[in-house]
Amino acid sequence: MKNKRYSLFFRHPLAEISFAQKFFACRLGFRTLVLAVSCMVSCVRAEPNVRMWTDAAKAEREDADFLIQGEYRSDGAESVHGAQVIALGGGKFDAVIFTGGLPGAGWEPSMYRVKLRGEMANGGLTLVSASGKTKAVIEKGQLTLTKKSGAVVTMKRLERKSPTLGEKAPSGAMVLFDGSSTEHWEKAVMEDGEMTASGATSKKLFGSYRLHVEFRTPYRPNARGQQRGNSGIYHSGRWETQILDSFGLEVESNECGGIYSIAKPRLNLCLPPLAWQTYDVEFTAATFDASGKRTAWPRMTVRLNGVVIHDDLELTKDFTASAPLSVPLKTATGPIHLQDHGNPVRFRNIWIVEK
Repeated sequence: MKNKRYSLFFRHPLAEISFAQKFFACRLGFRTLVLAVSCMVSCVRAEPNVRMWTDAAKAEREDADFLIQGEYRSDGAESVHGAQVIALGGGKFDAVIFTGGLPGAGWEPSMYRVKLRGEMANGGLTLVSASGKTKAVIEKGQLTLTKKSGAVVTMKRLERKSPTLGEKAPSGAMVLFDGSSTEHWEKAVMEDGEMTASGATSKKLFGSYRLHVEFRTPYRPNARGQQRGNSGIYHSGRWETQILDSFGLEVESNECGGIYSIAKPRLNLCLPPLAWQTYDVEFTAATFDASGKRTAWPRMTVRLNGVVIHDDLELTKDFTASAPLSVPLKTATGPIHLQDHGNPVRFRNIWIVEK
C-alpha cells in the first residue's frame, strides 16, 4: 500500500525529471511570478510620470503646482536673496535658497546656498531645511523666508528671460530654422512652427562657428533625472551641450549646460520648464595635418541664457554616443545634430555664423 501510494505520487509530470530540473522549474516559476508582480508595481509607479505638459497655459489650468514652481527674489538692496522652487509632483517641492541673488544675477558658487523640502498643506507650501533651522512659506506668489538667525526675508515670484531670446540672425548668418521649413535638416519634424527633438541633423557640415539655438523643455514634475526633458545639441556631430530640465539642481556634465561626459558648467543657468531658453556657442574646430593626425582639439565657449558657463574650454575627448556615427572622427567639419531622447523638447530660431 505504501509503495502504491508513492507510485501514484511519482506519476506527477515532475516525476519524470531530475531533482535539479525540478528545483530549476520551481525557481523559474517563482522568478516569473516575482517578475510579473514587479512589472505590475513598476507600471503603477510609472503611471504618474505620464503627466506632462508642453504648453504653459494648459499647465497653469491643470496643475496648481506649476504656478508655485519657479524663481523668487527679494527686493531689499541690503539683504538680497533668491530662491528656485522645483515641482516634484503631487504637491511636493524642493527649493534652493541663494544669498546674493539668483545664479547669474548676483549669486556665485562661493556664496551660501541651502536646500529645503516640503509639500502643500492647508492651501500653503511650507519648506524646511534638513537641519530645521531655515524655513520658507509660499502663499499667493510670495515666499517668506525665515533664516536660521531668525531674520525674515520676503521674496516675490518672477520670470527671467534670456537676454539673447529672440535675437535675430546677423548679416552673413545662415538661418537653419525660422519656423517656416526644415529644408536645411535631415529627419526634421516641425509642429506649430517649432522643430521637435526628432534626431534632426543639418545637411551642411560646419567647421568653426557661432551658433544660436532656442529650446524649451516640457513640464514633467513626476519624472526624475534624465527622463525630465532630455535632448542635446551635438557640435561637429561629436560634442554635446546637454539639454535637460535641470532647474535648481547641482551642476554636472550630464545636466543642462554640461558638455556631456566632459565638463560641468560653472553655474546652473537652467530656467524652469516650459520657459524658452537659449544656447549661444562659439565653436572652434579641431585641426588636422595632411596625414589626418589631429594637431589641436576643438574649443568651445558656451553661454546658457546669456551667461558664460564654459569659457574657451578645450575638448580633449571624443564623444559620439547618440551622435551621427557616420561622421568621420578625423575631419575638422561636422553637422549640427539635435538629439532624440524620446522627450518633447522643442527648438526655434536656429542660426549660425561660420568663421
